Amino acid sequence: MYHNIAGRKLGRKADHKTALMKNLVTSLIVHERIETTEAKAKELKKLADKMITLGKKGDVAAIRLAQRNIRSKEALGKLFKELAPRFNGRDGGYTRVLKYRNRKGDGAPTAIIEWVGTVPKPAKPAKKASKEEKS
Repeated sequence: MYHNIAGRKLGRKADHKTALMKNLVTSLIVHERIETTEAKAKELKKLADKMITLGKKGDVAAIRLAQRNIRSKEALGKLFKELAPRFNGRDGGYTRVLKYRNRKGDGAPTAIIEWVGTVPKPAKPAKKASKEEKS
């Protein structure tokens, strides 16, 4: 039977899924916005929200617990010094998942996951004026 087993399998064995989630949460902390498949984004949301909760606690035990899931010291420092203070007045719902498009190669639905309150980065800069416009 399949009782009391939470989460998506994501087509991977348990160790591979764990490594994937650790890499994704580290990337989300460093870049603050990533594009991945919808299923991965929805799974990542759970882990990312837990990391912010640990960051808001800020004690040594919380740092060590967060260290289990975050792969770089840079990301760990950013979590505790920049991201957690940003969400001090908020009681949950630190991430948002936006459905984006279907991936070109296999048609998989993709999504963008980002921190709530993140200002979207501007689009590519305008093209330089052509030769005709200069004359």
